[in-house]
Amino acid sequence: MKSTVEKLSPTRVRINVEVPFTELEPDIDRVFKALAKQIRLPGFRPGKAPRKLLEARVGRASVLEQVVNDALPGRYSEAITAESLQPIGQPEIEVTKLEDNEELVFTAEVDIRPEIDLPDLTNLKITVDPVKVTDEDVAIELEGLQKRFGTLTGVDRAAEEGDFVSIDLSATVDGNDVPEARTEGLSHEIGSGQLIEGLDEAIVGLKEDESRDFTTTLVAGEYSGQEAQVTVTVKSIKVRELPELDDEFAQLASEFDTIEELRSDLKEQVARVKRVQQAEQIRDKAIEELLEQVEVPLPEKVVQAQVDDSLHNAIHGLDHDEAKFEESLKEQGSSREEWDAENQSNAEKAIKTQLLMDAIADKLDIQVGQNDLTERLVLMSRQYGLEPQQLLQMLQQNNQLPAMFADVRRGLTVAAVVFGATVTDSDGAEVDTTEFFGPPEDQAASADASISEPAAEDADVEDADVEDADVEDADVEDADVEDEDNEADAGTDDTK
Repeated sequence: MKSTVEKLSPTRVRINVEVPFTELEPDIDRVFKALAKQIRLPGFRPGKAPRKLLEARVGRASVLEQVVNDALPGRYSEAITAESLQPIGQPEIEVTKLEDNEELVFTAEVDIRPEIDLPDLTNLKITVDPVKVTDEDVAIELEGLQKRFGTLTGVDRAAEEGDFVSIDLSATVDGNDVPEARTEGLSHEIGSGQLIEGLDEAIVGLKEDESRDFTTTLVAGEYSGQEAQVTVTVKSIKVRELPELDDEFAQLASEFDTIEELRSDLKEQVARVKRVQQAEQIRDKAIEELLEQVEVPLPEKVVQAQVDDSLHNAIHGLDHDEAKFEESLKEQGSSREEWDAENQSNAEKAIKTQLLMDAIADKLDIQVGQNDLTERLVLMSRQYGLEPQQLLQMLQQNNQLPAMFADVRRGLTVAAVVFGATVTDSDGAEVDTTEFFGPPEDQAASADASISEPAAEDADVEDADVEDADVEDADVEDADVEDEDNEADAGTDDTK
């Protein structure tokens, strides 16, 4: 087999492959063996019918079509390996020549990882917000605890902001009753803004058993997007009484004996949350700084695939109706043009980031350890409410393990980049990044049991299976197929 490569752009190539017919003999044998098992011919046991009779039954062109379908994936992979290419996205394959007993010629256009000139990562400088815990932060946490252990007490007065009320609701649109908007005994905290717009303003000032009408725009149901006349009736009004902040409360709400011990623990909890937020900021700023410094050519088809996928997901819950989707955007104060622009920008940034992290991972020789994958699997299983083994089986069945592997490797790469960078806060103090990003020797220890990357990689910007490729019909004029007795033009169908 011979292969050559034409570079169409920094991110796309055309691979020309010539396969001598002698190399297709194993594929031809497999096709005839399969046909022999499928086709029953009089006088022959299953699987024992001669080639000539099988060929006469199905036609030489059909046999060669199946041979090509079976041969293309393997020959494409061989060419990729021989040319040391790193394909991403899906290849577009076209059979350009098929001459019986002579050769098969096809081309494959595919996006590849571009060459990226990386900067000196040790010169990377990152500035983030400092971690500061104020008395107000602790007071907010204490108030949250107080509310959890507070009690609701009825009051005989008009409803006020912050009160808890039980309400009845009904609504009409142009005089027509809206059944899904009717409810009784609904609990609501005034000021929470959790229900329909205008409700809180309507309730304030009402006493028990008093009602008020107001107008609002419905956001769901049969009358979504239309103005409705709503009637709210207050059935009861309660206030939340908070316990005193003393040692007794500390013992009730925590494992601590004194309120000061509880305050100290809450202060550390807040600090921990802010350190996590700072770590997220460090990660994001490291990526942003690198993207500003590095030119990353974009594979257009891969970007478009992600754009299309995001749109598909966005309209999935709207019966795939783009008109409904655009109407929903208008209700949110946006437009389809704005959404499309943001979607395009997000896709480009995501692909650039993945390509950049993969290039850095190769440069730093980032290895993924078994522990790294296990930790990610456990984290994902908690998010989805599944057992780790159950999630692992689902990922395997849907061929998602390569995507998880690639994502874990990119995470390790970001950590290595951050640990080697100079990180300071806006006050000029150096930030210790070891808690979340290092040191590198920890990564090395984690990679002691490193595993090889799965054969099929992340479909977004990784190797693509040719079985999913777009394979165009062969040019009939160039596909003269010679039979032993006859000559016929044969084209190949899509070899998906």
